[in-house]
Amino acid sequence: MTTTKFRVKIFADGADRAGMLEMYMNPLVAGFTTNPTLMRKAGVTDYEGFARDILLLIRDKPISFEVFSDDFDQMESQAKQISSWGENVCVKIPTTNTKGESSIPLVARLSTAGVKVNVTAMMTTRQVRDAIPALADGPGGYVSVFAGRIADSGRDPVPIMKEALELLYAHNGVENHIQLIWASPREIFNLVQADQIGCHVITMTNDLLKKIHLIGKDLDEFSLETVKMFYDDAKGAGYSLHKRVVSVRVVK
Repeated sequence: MTTTKFRVKIFADGADRAGMLEMYMNPLVAGFTTNPTLMRKAGVTDYEGFARDILLLIRDKPISFEVFSDDFDQMESQAKQISSWGENVCVKIPTTNTKGESSIPLVARLSTAGVKVNVTAMMTTRQVRDAIPALADGPGGYVSVFAGRIADSGRDPVPIMKEALELLYAHNGVENHIQLIWASPREIFNLVQADQIGCHVITMTNDLLKKIHLIGKDLDEFSLETVKMFYDDAKGAGYSLHKRVVSVRVVK
């Protein structure tokens, strides 16, 4: 399979400025997603300053920025402010707050007000089913289902993602007004899976994106390269085994 045959859109997932700009030049990347955890990991201390700087440079591809309050009124205020930063901005709203209270009423208000919402941290089809009506009257949005974390729980995410797509198709028809994001992939094969089931979008970190060229690679060649890597690393490290003198005692 070649990357040019993929129907699923790839959104680069990260908050490293240099990495985002590098991936902006990658023709395979159709958009971007961030979150507070990624921002903290990247050393971002000025949330708004970082976002506005990136938006000066990336204006023609969707970028999702997430609210960071746990209070719904504050979330709403943050979402409207973040949305005002650019036409290509989507606002991430977690499916619940930290108390487990549903954010769906907030999603509905924001979507009706014209905010493009990305409902995030979803892991069940029930959450998807609840989010669809809340996004229905808005300018379009996303439901981000964390397939990688579902897999981390020992469950196969594919049936859940397929059911989510069926729910969206029943609402969208062929318009794709609300799109499904395969979030938190763990390996390149997840890109293949997302494409096979007809998922709209998959998020991928820079590390994963840089492995896309491996798709379809000859496995004998891959095996030989791996053997050479092990050998070169052992040689480079100067590994050796100590010579030991073994004495043999003869019993008469």
